[in-house]
Amino acid sequence: MKTLLKQTLTVSVLSSMLIGTAFAAPTEAPPAFIKRVADGLITRLKTDHAKLQNNPAAVKAIVRQNLDPYIDSQSFTRIVMGTYATNQNSTAAQRAQFENNFRETLIENYGSAFAKYTNQSYSIRPYKETGSKNPVVTLDFTNNGEKIPVAFQLTDKGDQWKIRNINVSGIDLGLQFRNQFAATVKRNGGNLDKAIANFKPDADAAVNKK
Repeated sequence: MKTLLKQTLTVSVLSSMLIGTAFAAPTEAPPAFIKRVADGLITRLKTDHAKLQNNPAAVKAIVRQNLDPYIDSQSFTRIVMGTYATNQNSTAAQRAQFENNFRETLIENYGSAFAKYTNQSYSIRPYKETGSKNPVVTLDFTNNGEKIPVAFQLTDKGDQWKIRNINVSGIDLGLQFRNQFAATVKRNGGNLDKAIANFKPDADAAVNKK
């Protein structure tokens, strides 16, 4: 059950990082912003639980409607591509292709995990204002007594909050996917175009790194 919960939560938050723009003003406190996003997603997952099990299109619709507006996809792409995200090591077209492929692969391969989400609950850890430009809000998701901490790192992008990275159970997902992509580049002999086309992020391997 714990493994299933980790997989479901990882897929949920990863998918949320991949696409879209945000419109939440930074005058909204970081915990309130994250609570609003989480509550919106959980409500839809519970309401549409039966529909999601046999309807991949409905899963995608929930992701796009409830998560896309709050994500800094460009920052996440830079984190995962690492040194390959610079102008010296890739073109703008390659970075755009990577972002699109990465997003679609995660949605296609792991979208079914949303259908398994039923009665999980969460609590927000006490938040301390540090003045950082990248505040972190941590939620503890609970299922049958098991707690999975999920920490959201935010960024202020022109008068609005966006999610730029996430940590699940102490695992920095952005850095784990960076390692996976670097390994893919190596397997493809340093050919970046082939690596982008062949990159298959493994959420299970990332979150179970410990």
